[in-house]
Amino acid sequence: MKINWNDDWLFRKIDEEKDQSITIPHDAMILENRSQDNLSGKNAGYYEGNDYVYTKKFFAPSQYEDKKLIIEFEGVYHNAEVYLNEEKVAFRPYGYTNFYVDISEKVRMNEENEIKVIARNSDQPNSRWYSGAGIYRPVHLYVLPKQHILLNGVKIRTLNYQTRTIEIEVKTNMPGVVEIEILDDITPLAKHTIQTTGSGILKLDLPDAKLWNTKTPHLHTCKVRFGDHLETIDFGIRQIECSREKGFCINGERVILRGCCIHHDNGILGARAYDFAEERKVRIMKEAGYNAIRSAHNPCSKAMLDACDRLGMLVVDEYVDVWYIHKTKYDYALYFKDWWQQDLKDMVDKNYNHPSVIMYSTGNEVSETAQKRGIDYTKQMTDYLHSLDNSRPVTCGINIFFNYLSSLGFGVYTDKKAEKEVEKGNRKAVGSEFYNNLAGILGARTMKIGATLRGSDLKTRDAFANMDVAGYNYGIYRYKKDLKKYSDRIILGTETFCNDAYRFYELAKENPGLIGDFVWAGMDYLGEVGVGSWEYKDYAPDFNHGVGWVSAGSGRVDLIGNELAEAKYTKVAFEIDKIHIGVVPVNNAFKPHSPSAWKMTNAINSWSWDDWDGKKTQVEVYVRAHKVALYVNSKKVGEKKIKNDCKAIFKTKYYRGQVMAIAFDEEGNEVARTSLKSAGDETKLTITPENEQISVNDLSYIRLKYTDDDGEKKPLARGDVKVSVEGGELLATGHGCPYNDQSYNTDITDTYYGEALAIVKPTGVGKIEVFAESKYGNAQASIEVVE
Repeated sequence: MKINWNDDWLFRKIDEEKDQSITIPHDAMILENRSQDNLSGKNAGYYEGNDYVYTKKFFAPSQYEDKKLIIEFEGVYHNAEVYLNEEKVAFRPYGYTNFYVDISEKVRMNEENEIKVIARNSDQPNSRWYSGAGIYRPVHLYVLPKQHILLNGVKIRTLNYQTRTIEIEVKTNMPGVVEIEILDDITPLAKHTIQTTGSGILKLDLPDAKLWNTKTPHLHTCKVRFGDHLETIDFGIRQIECSREKGFCINGERVILRGCCIHHDNGILGARAYDFAEERKVRIMKEAGYNAIRSAHNPCSKAMLDACDRLGMLVVDEYVDVWYIHKTKYDYALYFKDWWQQDLKDMVDKNYNHPSVIMYSTGNEVSETAQKRGIDYTKQMTDYLHSLDNSRPVTCGINIFFNYLSSLGFGVYTDKKAEKEVEKGNRKAVGSEFYNNLAGILGARTMKIGATLRGSDLKTRDAFANMDVAGYNYGIYRYKKDLKKYSDRIILGTETFCNDAYRFYELAKENPGLIGDFVWAGMDYLGEVGVGSWEYKDYAPDFNHGVGWVSAGSGRVDLIGNELAEAKYTKVAFEIDKIHIGVVPVNNAFKPHSPSAWKMTNAINSWSWDDWDGKKTQVEVYVRAHKVALYVNSKKVGEKKIKNDCKAIFKTKYYRGQVMAIAFDEEGNEVARTSLKSAGDETKLTITPENEQISVNDLSYIRLKYTDDDGEKKPLARGDVKVSVEGGELLATGHGCPYNDQSYNTDITDTYYGEALAIVKPTGVGKIEVFAESKYGNAQASIEVVE
C-alpha cells in the first residue's frame, strides 16, 4: 500500500520557533527575500539561502505490526537529514534524487510518532541555477505486508518489438508464487504464475499488444501479486537501437531527436513539483515541436516521467552538473565521490519501467573529462549504468571548447581563488558560468569555432570513447568532420543554440550517426539570470543582471508557457509547420538591449503596436521555400530568396492593419502563407483558464491578458493585475519577463507584453471563482473542479 504523505506538515526556518502548516510539495526558497547581499548571487536569482525544518506527526496503528514501513522522499534540497522521534535515521546530500527511509524497526506502534526533516540551503553558493529548497517533490509512505515485493522490485523490458516479447523480473523478500497479469486498458492479454526464490523472471509473447512510440504512446498495465501485495505498473512495449548505420531507432524506425533542455523548476511556482505542473511543462514542449527533453542537469521527477510516457515525449535523464571539480563552493563535488553509485542506482530504479526514458547522461560540462581521472570516471559510470540497465545507451554532455580552456587553467574553481575574490568583494565566475559569460561577451559563433580547435578535440576524444553516445555541447561545427574522423562515434548535440536548428536538421537527415539536438533551453527557468535575455529599458532598467533579474530568459517558451518566435522558427526548421511570422517590438526596434548568446531573436507573434504607425521594425518570416514576399496592408514591401536556412528578415515600417507573408517554390507556385492582424482600439482585461474543468488534484492556470473585444492581445498595454480567488488557493502570480522585482507569492502582478499568469490550487470539489482587477477593467472566470 502506497499512502500519500503530502498533507499535515509543519514548517519553519531552523532558527525560528513558530511553525506554519503547509502541504508538500513546498519550496522554501521562493518565499525568501532577494537582495544583492545574498550569496546565491545571480546563479539563484539573489534569493536568500537558509536551513529549514519540516515535521509531521503520525499514528502507527497495530495493523502495522510485522509490516515493512518505508518513507519515500522524491526530492529534498539539500543535505537532507531525516529523524524519527528525534533519532537520526537517514542522510541524503543530493537534492534531486528520490530516496527511501526504512522506519520499520524504529517506529512506535499504537503511539504517535514524529518525522522531522532538516533541509539545508544556507551553504551558499551551492548551485549554478535556482535550486529551490526544502521538500519540493512528493512524499509517500509504503506499508508492505510481511510477504512482499521489494521496492522497485518489478522491472519490465522489451526483448523483441516484432514479436511483442517482454521480460518481467520480480524480486521478493522471500520464496513464493507470483501472479502476473498483463492488460490493455481493461482487456486481459496474458496471465501467468512463476515461482520465485527471491527473484523470478517471466518471458512473454504478446502478439496482440500495441507498440509505444512518440506518435502513438500506447501504455499497457502489468499487475504483479505476491500474497497480499499487489503492484500495478504502466509500461510501454518499445525497443530502442542506437548505431552509426541506422541512427537512433524506436521499433526499427529512425527517430531524429528534436530535443530541448529543461530545468526542474516550474517557473513562477519555483521548485514545487506538482504533478499537474510537470505534465503541463511536458505538454507545452510537445506542442512546441520537441519530441525529447534532457533533464538539465539533474534527474527529473516521477511525475514528469509519467507525463512523458502518456504524451510520447522521449527523455535523456541526466545525473549531475559536477563530479569532483567544484563550480560553486558548496556544490555536489563535496559528496560525489561517496555517493555517485547510490545516486545512479536510484536514478535507474526510478526510470527502468518508463518507455519514455531512452538514455542516461552522467553529467554536464564536467571538465574533469579532460583529465585522466575524469576519463576513468566516465568509463566507470558508463559501465556501472550498463550493469544496472543494459537496454539504454549512456552519454555525457561535454562542452568541447570549455574542456580545452580548462586544461589550460581557464575557468577552473579553487577554494584559494574563491576566497581571494570574496575578500575583494567579488565573486569570480568559474566552470560553466565562466564559459557562459565568455559566450555572452564573444558571441555564439566564437564558442562553436573554439570547439573546432585541435586542442578541443584532444581534450574530449578519450572521454567520448568511454561513453555510448558522444554528447556535444555547442559543437555543431565539428559534426561533419568528426563523423568522418571517428568511424564508430555516435554524436548527440546535448546542448545547442536555437539558430542552429535548421543546420542540425539538414545534417541529421543525411547522417544517421548524428542522432539528435537539445536546444538550450526549451522553457525559461529561474536563476542564471539574464544569460539568455533580450530586454529593453522599459522592462529591465539595467542590463547588469543585478537584483530584480530573476530568470535566465533563454527559453524558446517563456516562463509562463508562451511560445516565442524562436519556437515558431524551430517548428519550421524541423518541418513541423510550414510558415510563421515574428515581429520585433516596434516601440523598441533597433534600440540597445541586454546582450545574450542564447537568444536568436526577440520577435513575437503580434502586429498590434498602438500609436507606432510609420516606425521601422524588423519582421522575420520562417519558412522552407525558394522565396517569400511580405505584404503590409496588401502592399508588397519586400521579397527575399531563402538560402541555407528557413528564415528571411525584412526591415519595414509598421502600419496598423495586417502583415502577410506568402512563400513560393522555384516555379513560382505558392506553397504557404500566413498573416498577423492588429487589435482594435479598445483595451480590456481578459481572463482565460487554460482548462475549464480540472480534477481536485490538479492546478488551474489562468491567463490574464490585455486584449481588444475579440480577444486579440495588445502587447503594449501594461499594468498591474490584482487577483482574488474563491474555492481555491492562489499559489502564484507572475509574468514572462526575466526581470521582475515583484514577488511571485502575492496577489498582484505586472504584465509582460500584455500578459500575466495566475496559478490556483483547488480546495475541494465544486467551483473556483477567479476575480481580476486592473486599470483596464475587471474580469471573472469560473473553473469546474471534479473528483
